[in-house]
Amino acid sequence: MVKLNLKKLLGPRNISLELAGKSKREVIAEMVDLLIEAGGLNDREAALACVLAREDKMSTGMEHGIAIPHGKTDTVKTLAVGVGIHREGVDFQSLDGQPAHIFIMTVSPLNKSGPHIQFLAEISRILGDAAVRERLLAAGGPGEIIALLGG
Repeated sequence: MVKLNLKKLLGPRNISLELAGKSKREVIAEMVDLLIEAGGLNDREAALACVLAREDKMSTGMEHGIAIPHGKTDTVKTLAVGVGIHREGVDFQSLDGQPAHIFIMTVSPLNKSGPHIQFLAEISRILGDAAVRERLLAAGGPGEIIALLGG
């Protein structure tokens, strides 16, 4: 299996350091809009529907202030990734009951499981490091986020 290059998936346009949504659904919509504006998605409704449908099955709120909302749709040809930081935090029904501050969203093609699973595994591994999480929250710009996640 080819190693996933996160640096190639991330750019300043698909990173927001100032998410403003007050609820899980608002943050997900904000992240989808970020990916639309960055050119990673072209069908807002399909992307929003697939991520919300996945979220309705089980929350993607992890532990340590992380949420990884994701979904699959046939309206994308390649993996689309967005990163968002929410300073105040949002209740994402996380495993540890804490608000989420770091959001990593991916929307991937319905018929390609490999990159989707590989991305989720790699981002989970990276975010398992408390120092990385702290530096993400303190990042002053998209470049710092890319350096932290893209290694």
